[in-house]
Amino acid sequence: MRKCPIYLLLFFASLILIIFINYQHFSTQGIRYEIRVVNGFTNNSSLPLVIWCTSHDGGDIGGRALQEGDDYTWYLRLSFWIPAPAYSCTVKWDRARMRFEAFKVHRDRNRCGMARKCLWLVKEDGIYFINHQSNWIKELSWI
Repeated sequence: MRKCPIYLLLFFASLILIIFINYQHFSTQGIRYEIRVVNGFTNNSSLPLVIWCTSHDGGDIGGRALQEGDDYTWYLRLSFWIPAPAYSCTVKWDRARMRFEAFKVHRDRNRCGMARKCLWLVKEDGIYFINHQSNWIKELSWI
């Protein structure tokens, strides 16, 4: 009977240790996501874009009045043990108002990319999404 070389045993022991450490980190800390909404209007210096965000489990994240180029950012953690709620934002500019889902686990868990950054851009013609890949994708139009 052949004996297993020591380097294979060390390799598998190291692999198990790495998996265990990553699992422990995920199960206790969760995976962190960044959600950022940017005012992409090009000519609204006198009238800010107002944003207010909430979680679907009743949590109030808060809001701000954003001037051109300003952003509103928050972070959330997805845990293996506790399901994350969805997050919605209402944006208002002048008399126009729109509500959108800023983060939904089943939609955004993979869509936000390896960096786990979900970026939204609010412009005159609608709301755009990007995950640091290449191009903004229009998700919604102002009503």
